[in-house]
Amino acid sequence: MLKFNELKLHEQLLINLEKAGYLTPTPIQAEAIPHLLEGSDLLGIAQTGTGKTAAFTLPMLQRLANRDFSLVPCEPRALILAPTRELASQIKESLEKYGEGLKLKYAVIFGGVGQGTQVNALRNGLDILVATPGRLLDLMNQGHCRLGKVEIFVLDEADRMLDMGFINDIRKIIPKLPTKRQTLLFSATMPNEIASLAAKLLHQPKKVEVTPPSTTVEKIDQRIIHVKKADKYQLLRKIINEEATGLTLVFTRTKHGANKIVDYLNFHRIPCAAIHGNKSQSARELALENFKAGKIKVLIATDLASRGIDVQGISHVVNYDLPVEAESYVHRIGRTARAGTEGDAISFCDETERDALKRIEKEIGLKLPAESFVGVPEAAVKSSRETVFRDPRSMPRGPRLEHKPRPDRNERTDRSERSDAPRPVRSANQSQEPKRQEDNKKPKVGFKFRNRK
Repeated sequence: MLKFNELKLHEQLLINLEKAGYLTPTPIQAEAIPHLLEGSDLLGIAQTGTGKTAAFTLPMLQRLANRDFSLVPCEPRALILAPTRELASQIKESLEKYGEGLKLKYAVIFGGVGQGTQVNALRNGLDILVATPGRLLDLMNQGHCRLGKVEIFVLDEADRMLDMGFINDIRKIIPKLPTKRQTLLFSATMPNEIASLAAKLLHQPKKVEVTPPSTTVEKIDQRIIHVKKADKYQLLRKIINEEATGLTLVFTRTKHGANKIVDYLNFHRIPCAAIHGNKSQSARELALENFKAGKIKVLIATDLASRGIDVQGISHVVNYDLPVEAESYVHRIGRTARAGTEGDAISFCDETERDALKRIEKEIGLKLPAESFVGVPEAAVKSSRETVFRDPRSMPRGPRLEHKPRPDRNERTDRSERSDAPRPVRSANQSQEPKRQEDNKKPKVGFKFRNRK
């Protein structure tokens, strides 16, 4: 079996890999690294969890390590584009781990946080910049980043870039890159638009395909549970309490759905957290750190926020809602059974998701074993989250004042007639004086013309 020391890697890189516990390269690493060390462009087709991050970071670190010149402010030597903040942060962590002792400078930039620290990092000069397309384009338009000296360009998770609508941003970034460069494109699937982009972007690329598109990991035990939509909460709690031996990653279709699951599990004293687009970057990072450390047993995520979740020890992936796109199913369940371990992928299917299930089984070419679950009545669970906005119409009203009916007109007349107090009498001058004072206070409107000589 091939070893890392047979791939002609830098001695310091081999030391760092051994320190991290990596001795044998994965198939994509074994095939891609020799081509990249030769300087070839690369088209890599590999699903999540195959080790493709190390496949492109190790040759990049080796090529950039022999630097005998000063860095140019705002002009990185290598650029890695990733679709999500989590994946971008994970890539930077890999660079720091594999590149320890090489004296290279890295930084990661993404949206959702202030740009001050990111701008300072660019101004200090960088060897490798990891970025999401939106924030990179924003900083480029402000003049904080220039791509004229990029030697290596990596487009990671290209199919997810397309799904998230970043493809137009990428098309704006590519013309700013120098013509002479090494380009790498990685994608789990190869839709027509990505294939067209690869044809324009890559020059005589080497193609590495370790698994066919949209195939599932063989060591994952997959099954379907038919359940009513209202009983999904109970079923999830049952699986967590009775089956899940490690960490559990739960996928939902919507952000609101993720929040409701958190409320239910917190009510039943199950430590959990959610990550999705409405969460701040600090909240998402804290939830992911607590999940990695085992402080929380369950992490609920949406598809867009899940990219970059590479956590060891995930024993169960639960599809609380079946994905609309069949290809997303493969990406979801690929979060378990990592590094040669086994895992479980359990998917809930209610009466509205039968068509989605058919698409998934057709995509993976497999009829999934199915069972049923029937829940029991439970008390309603109230939200445990603070309400940011309160509708004024729902605010409690103050005490109502006692309504006193107005006297009848005839009654008022009778009272005035019965009044014995004499009425004050005003002279003509007295009645006009207040009116003159009011007239003096009013601003004068109009124009005053002067005769010209």
